[in-house]
Amino acid sequence: MAPSKDVVATGSSAMTSINPDQTLKASKALLAHIKKTAKQKQEESTKRNLLEEDDEPVETPIWLTLTTKRHIADKARLQPGKIALPHSLNTDESTTICLITAEPQRTYKDIVASEEFPAELTKRITRVIDFGKLKSKFGQYEAQRKLFAEHDVFLGDDRIINRLPKVLGKTFFKTTQKRPIPVVLQAKASKVDGKRVKRTKTEGTVNAGTPADIAKEVQKALGSALVSLAPTTNTAVRVGFSNWTPEQVAANVDAVATALVEKWVPQKWRNLKSIYIKGPESTALPIWLTDELWLDDKDVIAEDEEAKAIKAAEKANIGKKRKSLDSTEETQSPAPKKKAKKQVVPQGDDDKLDKQISDRKSRLRKQKVVAKKAMD
Repeated sequence: MAPSKDVVATGSSAMTSINPDQTLKASKALLAHIKKTAKQKQEESTKRNLLEEDDEPVETPIWLTLTTKRHIADKARLQPGKIALPHSLNTDESTTICLITAEPQRTYKDIVASEEFPAELTKRITRVIDFGKLKSKFGQYEAQRKLFAEHDVFLGDDRIINRLPKVLGKTFFKTTQKRPIPVVLQAKASKVDGKRVKRTKTEGTVNAGTPADIAKEVQKALGSALVSLAPTTNTAVRVGFSNWTPEQVAANVDAVATALVEKWVPQKWRNLKSIYIKGPESTALPIWLTDELWLDDKDVIAEDEEAKAIKAAEKANIGKKRKSLDSTEETQSPAPKKKAKKQVVPQGDDDKLDKQISDRKSRLRKQKVVAKKAMD
């Protein structure tokens, strides 16, 4: 299965995109492989898993992995985010939700319990807790494990989302299964002449959104995929499950790949190296591969050209000032000095030295003769 790509002209620039046909083929092959592997394991297993129900299909997650040519180091891009999906990962109506908010939690509890908030969402949100209460009540490992097991989905206010890893620890963040999805719970900024005006902070008031806006944010988060980047070249996003159809998986893959490249990858498609889809234990199937290993041709220099360039740079820097890494000016490197004239040393009395040398040579000859006789 050869990975491919399309080039779509957009004005004066060209935008690269993945091939939908290639994505669909890879999705079909991956789903078939996961089902075949699961069937083989079930036949080879001698012990029956009493925790699994025959009527309930096993949902094996499917991941999209994206590799860039250079590290993603921009802090703004490393912020947790979400991508809207054509097919939601949380379709079960019995899914329980834990909403982690900014202080005070009573304001948001009242909003969730109000009549303006949708009743079906109110039933699913089983806990509303602010950051202060979360830090005081769930600082211990056992309490974190209990909270992790009690809820299926965790939503975090975008104002405190970056402070959650330190509080929730490895219980939540060693995998991406239940990491908090960011949601906007504060009120929208007002518009003046079509532009958003910066919010003004007033003591004693809570800048919370309306019940309709918060409900919309919760629904949007439930239908989105979590994007949690690290300062590396590899990124993984969950896009579906093994009991889906290939068309559903392919649609989510297209949406996630396009959104990741356009919003999170610096220099977008030019900085992209490859896109794969895979299961937890399956081989990664490529759906997009780049033709260029480097961003620019100048990043690759032939060996002989590189040696010449280094020598030329060293020669050019002789006697010139240069800047160090911390932008401080270094001292001027000294220019090569001219050879000093050979000084004439007055001759001394060498007769004594010559005699010592001749005496030493004669002793060595005698020692050689004695050593030769001893050997004979």
